[in-house]
Amino acid sequence: MANSKYEYVKSFEVEDEVMFPNLIVVRIDGRHFRRFSEVHEFVKPNDEKALNLMNFCAMVMLEEYPDIVFAYGFSDEFSFVFKKTSKIYQRRASKVLSIIVSFFTSLYISKWREFFPRRDLKYCPSFHAQVISCASIEVLQAYLLWRQNVCHINNQYDECYWRLVKRGMTGMEAQAYLAAEKRDKNDVLFDEFSFNYNILEDIFRQGSCVFKAEVEDIVKYNEEGPVKRLRRKTKIVHSKKIASKSFWKEHPILLKELGSFVEEIDKVKPEYYIRSFEFENKLMPSTWIIIRIDGCHFHRFSELHEFEKPNDERALNLMNSCAMAVLEEFQDMVFSYGVSDEYSFVLRKNSYLYQRRASEIVSSVVSFFTSMYVMRWKDFFQEKVLKYPPSFDGRAVCYPSSEILRDYLSWRQVDCHINNQYNSCFWKLVTSGKNKREAQHEMKGAQLQKKLEELGIEYDKILAMFRHGSSIFWDKEDSIVEHHQNGNLSDSHMKKIMLENCDIIGPKFWLEHSSILDEKQ
Repeated sequence: MANSKYEYVKSFEVEDEVMFPNLIVVRIDGRHFRRFSEVHEFVKPNDEKALNLMNFCAMVMLEEYPDIVFAYGFSDEFSFVFKKTSKIYQRRASKVLSIIVSFFTSLYISKWREFFPRRDLKYCPSFHAQVISCASIEVLQAYLLWRQNVCHINNQYDECYWRLVKRGMTGMEAQAYLAAEKRDKNDVLFDEFSFNYNILEDIFRQGSCVFKAEVEDIVKYNEEGPVKRLRRKTKIVHSKKIASKSFWKEHPILLKELGSFVEEIDKVKPEYYIRSFEFENKLMPSTWIIIRIDGCHFHRFSELHEFEKPNDERALNLMNSCAMAVLEEFQDMVFSYGVSDEYSFVLRKNSYLYQRRASEIVSSVVSFFTSMYVMRWKDFFQEKVLKYPPSFDGRAVCYPSSEILRDYLSWRQVDCHINNQYNSCFWKLVTSGKNKREAQHEMKGAQLQKKLEELGIEYDKILAMFRHGSSIFWDKEDSIVEHHQNGNLSDSHMKKIMLENCDIIGPKFWLEHSSILDEKQ
């Protein structure tokens, strides 16, 4: 990143490393998935296609991230367990959870058609995520038992609820009936519907385990016949007790990468698992919150999808479109600034979005942005197929004053300015005949302004979006006079989202749009 007087703002960034020997678990959950399942007409109480899509995405996750050795999922959630020696992203919780939820979201949309070929996505799905830090293999065992118990209890309830609804009850009547019912849900199903819960498919009752198993595979043939070697292949299994010693012993890779269970456990007390698993990093109150997202490996992504150099207007417009959608979705956001493959979103100072839980805010924003990026790709790149799912990482940073917040945004715009000057010169050299190594050598230590003049680049004529980045914010429209039935008149101000490519370092922009950083909002 570029050096400037605004660099000090980086000191507000707090690292959130999950220290050894804690095991890292990332749990993702569908965001507003009850509504999503209704809009997309999922079969009730369980839609096997929807579960198979979740399972497929989990399998790809294990193939993409070798440090994930086990995953357990049901309904719209999945927990990914990393090997005990993992150093993925140097164990920074925000980076790990944001990339995992982003890539999973991207996969979910990319593979939707394979599981629902006749059903269009009517709006973008997204997920929450959090990191669970398990201090020992015993805590992981308790966590897995807890999640499978939740799967079991929820599925029994849903089976009862939807059968009651199909029999003629309203949703509220079915809820009231089950709340008052003292019988075990298995008994309700048998007594009321002559249904034996135990014959229900394993995928619904037990959830799905995803892991890599060592299997013999033919790697080649020689004169003596096939040559076989042990290889790891991802598989899905359904087991009644995933937290049992016997299940773990059946799969040596789990023992090797995670450790062995010492005792069998049957119950987990709620107060125990809440203390052990659900550590929440709440962001400091009465501070501006920045959520900054960055494209993951976007240098490779841009090359593979043949983005124009040094700037691709379509790619930037796609980023801007997604950022505008984020502001519409999370209306506590008052401003965003983007350049290249990054965007910074500003949450108002008194926002209480998700009770200011960092993991939920970051994962929701990153997942929603990723979802929009994949869904709107064709709107900007009609002739280009998305060759693999893109992903983004994210983090949350708190700034105590509007002055420091403005310095943060100035830092990002200075970075945009210097990087764009460098890239303009670099790609001019490349298009003039030099290879990339020669261009890098010539640019080393060069004064950018002087180099622009030498290369005949009229920098001021370059598109403002490339030079200044993009600022997106809520702004008030002209007041509208409303006539009421009682004859009174009132003024109301409608808000709209604005996009400008302008200088945000100087005071002019902030004087013209003083409402953005108004702390009384």
